[in-house]
Amino acid sequence: MTEAFLGVTTSLTGRRWVGPSADHDRLAQAMVQTTQLPEALCRTLVRRGVTAEDAAGFLAPALRDLLPDPLSLRDMGAAATRFLAALKARERIAVFADYDVDGGTSAALLLTWLRDMGHRATLYIPDRIDEGYGPNEPAMAALARDHDLIVCVDCGTLSHGPIAAAKGADVIVLDHHLGAETLPDALAVVNPNRQDEDGALGHLCAAAVVFLMLVEITRQMRAEGMRGPDLMRALDLVALATVADVAPLTGVNRALVRTGLQVMARRERVGLTALCDIARQNGPPTPYHLGFLLGPRVNAGGRIGKADLGARLLSTLDPHEAAALAEQLDTLNTERREIEARVREQAMEQAEARGLDGPLVWAAGEGWHPGVVGIVAARLKEATNRPAIVIGLEGDEGKGSGRSVSGIDLGAQIHRLAAEGLLIKGGGHKMAAGLTVARDKLEPAMERLGELLDKQGAGSLGPRDLTLDGLLMTGAATVELIEAVEQAGPFGASAPAPRFAFADQRIAMAKRVGDQHLKISFSDGIGPKIDAIAFGAFDTALGPRLEAHGGARFHLAGRLEINDWGGRLRPQLRLEDAAEAG
Repeated sequence: MTEAFLGVTTSLTGRRWVGPSADHDRLAQAMVQTTQLPEALCRTLVRRGVTAEDAAGFLAPALRDLLPDPLSLRDMGAAATRFLAALKARERIAVFADYDVDGGTSAALLLTWLRDMGHRATLYIPDRIDEGYGPNEPAMAALARDHDLIVCVDCGTLSHGPIAAAKGADVIVLDHHLGAETLPDALAVVNPNRQDEDGALGHLCAAAVVFLMLVEITRQMRAEGMRGPDLMRALDLVALATVADVAPLTGVNRALVRTGLQVMARRERVGLTALCDIARQNGPPTPYHLGFLLGPRVNAGGRIGKADLGARLLSTLDPHEAAALAEQLDTLNTERREIEARVREQAMEQAEARGLDGPLVWAAGEGWHPGVVGIVAARLKEATNRPAIVIGLEGDEGKGSGRSVSGIDLGAQIHRLAAEGLLIKGGGHKMAAGLTVARDKLEPAMERLGELLDKQGAGSLGPRDLTLDGLLMTGAATVELIEAVEQAGPFGASAPAPRFAFADQRIAMAKRVGDQHLKISFSDGIGPKIDAIAFGAFDTALGPRLEAHGGARFHLAGRLEINDWGGRLRPQLRLEDAAEAG
C-alpha cells in the first residue's frame, strides 16, 4: 500500500488520503517542461491519461472529430429512414418517453426538431405511480390506434409485450438501458447497450442516441437536397441529459457537454432560461448546475408531480408558459426534498440495524414514495460506499431503485434476479437500476442480490480513499490557475475535478450556513486567506470539528472553483475533507 498523503490515514470523514504516484509526478513535470502549461493543469491531464503530445487536442476537443458515425449503431439506418419518411408523409407521430431528465430531454429533442420542420407530435409520458417505468400495453395500444409511428425514448428495450400491443403502428426504440438476449418486435431498436453491440458507445445516454439519429436524418436530408434545423443548438439538452444521467464525461460525452454548456450560456431556450432563473443559477453554466440545480427540478415532475412537466418546459417557445412551468417544478422539487428527507432518515436507520458492512445496503418501507427511492439509494451508497437498494412497499408489491459504486455492475445482477424469478421485473445499467418485487420474495431477493454482488467484491469495499492531485500553497490558488485547470473539463462522472490539499492551515473564521453547511476562511500565514464552503459538513465530524477548531491547524482538501459573488472573481475551495495537522 502506498504511503498516505500528508500522513492522513483517517481524516475527519474517515478516509485515507492518496496522493499522486512517483510516475504521475514525473510525467507531470515532463509535461510542464514540454508544454509550458501550469503544473496543476499538467497533473490533471496526466491523471486523465493525456500525453504531452495530445494535450493541445484534449484541451480544445472538436465535436466533429469525436462524434461517432450514427450508422455504427445497429438499426440506426432503419430508424432514421422511417422517421424521415413519417415527416415527409405528415404521418401521425407519438413520442413515448421516460419520466426522468434523460427521457424529458430526449422527448424535447424530437418535439422541437419536428416543430422546426413544421410538424407536431404527441407527447406521452407514463405516470410513475399508476403506470410505472416504460411502455405499458394499454398506453401503447391506445397510441397505436391514433398514430402511425411511435418513438420510445429512454425506454422500450425490454418492452416486448407493450410493443407487441401497438398493433397498426411502427415502433422505434431509442434507448441506452441494458438489453436482454431477445429484443422486442419493433421496427428498430437503437441502443448501444444491446447484447449484440460491442459496447464502444455504451456510455451514451438516451438523449445522445436521439441526437445521433437526428444527425443521420440530417445526412439523409442533405443527400436529397433538403435542409433541417441547426443541430448544434440542441446540444444544451444533450448536455443536461448526459450530466443528469451521470454518464461518464469522457470521449464524445465530454465534447457534447462542453459544447452544450456553451450553447446553454447563450440562453436561447426559453424553458432552460426560466429554470436557470428560478434556480438562481448565476454565471456561466457548469456540470454542477446541470446535475444539482437544473436536473433535480426537471426530474421533480416525474417524481412527485405531473410526469410531462419537464419535457413540456424544455420544448416550449412561450416565455410565460416556461416561467409558470419552472415555478411549478421548483415547488415540486421543494416538496420532493421534504419527502426525501423523511424517507432517508427511516431508510438509514433500517440499513444500520441490518448492518452496513455487507455487499449490499438495502431498506424497504411501507408507503415510501417511488419518486424518491432512487435518490435515497444514492445517499445510502454515498454514505457506505456499497451498492444500495431502497424499496417502497404497497399492497403485495414493492417498487425500488438501486445505485452502485465503481466496479460493481448492479444492472446485470438485477437482470439476473428477474430471469431467476425473484423479481417481477427489473432493469438498468451498471450504476443504476430499477425493480419490482413481490412482498413475499423481498427478503430472498435481497439475500440473493447480496450474494451476486459479493462475488464482484462489493463485500470487501472499505471507506473510499480521497484521491488528491497535489499540494498547493494558498498564494498559488489564483483565479488564473483555476481558469487554466478548467480547460481540462468539464468535470463530472468518470472525470472528477482535480482535488488539491492545503497543508498546515490556520482557520481564521468558521460559521454554520443553514443546518448542514459550513463556511470557513483559512491561510497558511504566508499567502492570502481563501474562503471555503463545505456542503453537508455537519452530516459527518467535519463540520463540528472545524467549527470548534480552537486555533488548531488542519490539512484541508477539496476542489478549487471561482466565486463571482458581487461581480468580483475570487478563488474558493469546495471543501471535502480535513485532518488535524498534528
